Parts: sequence; structure tokens; C-alpha cells
Amino acid sequence: MASLSNLYLFIYNSVQALGWAIALFRILIDFVSTKSINGAYASAGDLICLLQTLGFIEVLHGALGIVPSGFLFPLMQWGGRTHFVLAIVHRLLEVQKSPAVFITFVAWCCMEIIRYPFYALSCLGKCPSFITYLRYTAFIVIYPIGVLGEMWIMYQSLPVIMEKNLYANYFSVLPFTYYTFVKVVLICYPFLWLQLYLYLFKQRRSKLRTRNEKQKKRK
Repeated sequence: MASLSNLYLFIYNSVQALGWAIALFRILIDFVSTKSINGAYASAGDLICLLQTLGFIEVLHGALGIVPSGFLFPLMQWGGRTHFVLAIVHRLLEVQKSPAVFITFVAWCCMEIIRYPFYALSCLGKCPSFITYLRYTAFIVIYPIGVLGEMWIMYQSLPVIMEKNLYANYFSVLPFTYYTFVKVVLICYPFLWLQLYLYLFKQRRSKLRTRNEKQKKRK
């Protein structure tokens, strides 16, 4: 069973790694060919929406105990990203050409083409030390950039959301509108992000310390 689980996780993470690499390649090709950062969503938006939606599988992995990460923090990260890309960027043509979409997508892709290969190779027990180091270090710079891009887009979308009364049907039974919901999310975002950021630092200390201890034993 353990071997089957590792094989499944290796395939899943490899597919995700390939998907995010293709998304980054499309974005960069569009940038080089057009000399513009406005085409990030047009070039890779649909693929990123698909990959991000499939990421819910990782929440299930944690909930079912297939991986030891638990489900709370993966759920928070998946929920924030998915709301951003599906409910706002995918829905509103007015923000799809924003430079913040380019910034956010590139940050996401860079993080994922490190994270997923790390997971895939770890399933084989053959993850190079430099990938482990990147997995638990690159987020220090990349993660804040991505979050700032997400917040920028949400802020830009507020007037459009109000003008269109977006998702009015879904929120008609609630005492607040989607516009109010996004404003509250925007206010809470830095605090929720900080919890995730500190959690990643905690992971970093634990994982890199374990790696260093193993290297010392080998010597």
C-alpha cells in the first residue's frame, strides 16, 4: 500500500509540476513576443484555473492522512488562491490585463515548479539537497510577491464588482453583498497570509535542520 501511495503521489506531483512549467513557459513566451505583461491571463489563465482547481486534491491528501501536512493550512491556501483566480480574475475581463495578474501568475508558477518536483522526488527518496533548500527558502521572497499581486487585483476589482453587483443571486439570502465580502477578505488577507507565512518558516526550520543532521551523520 505504501508503494502504491508513493507511486500515486509521484504521478500527481509530476503532472502538477509539468502543468505549472507549461503555464510559466506560455506566460514568458507571450511576454517575449508581445513585449507586454498584459497577456498573462490570455496565455495561461485557463490552464492555471484548472491546475489550481485540481489542487483541492492536496487538501484531501491531508484530510485522509496520505500526507502528514494536515488539511487546515492547505485548505486556507487553496481557498484563497481559488477564490482569487476563479471568482475574480476568471470572471472579470476588466482585470485580466492588469500587471498584477502577470506578477501573481509568475510568482505562483515559480513556487510550484519548485514545490511539486520536491514532492515528486521525495516520493522516490531521491530529492537533491538543492531542491530541498529551494523548497524551504524560495517562498521567503516569492510568497509575499504573489500575495501582494492577489491583493492588488482584489482592490482593483472592487469598483467593477460594485458596478456589476457581482454574484447578487448567490448573496441575495445573505445580509451582505459580494462587494462587502471581498472588502472584508481584503482586510483579513494580510493576517491570514501571515499565519501561513509563519507556518512555512516553522516548516523550514524543521526540514532544513533534519536535512543538516542527516548530512552530519553521513560524515
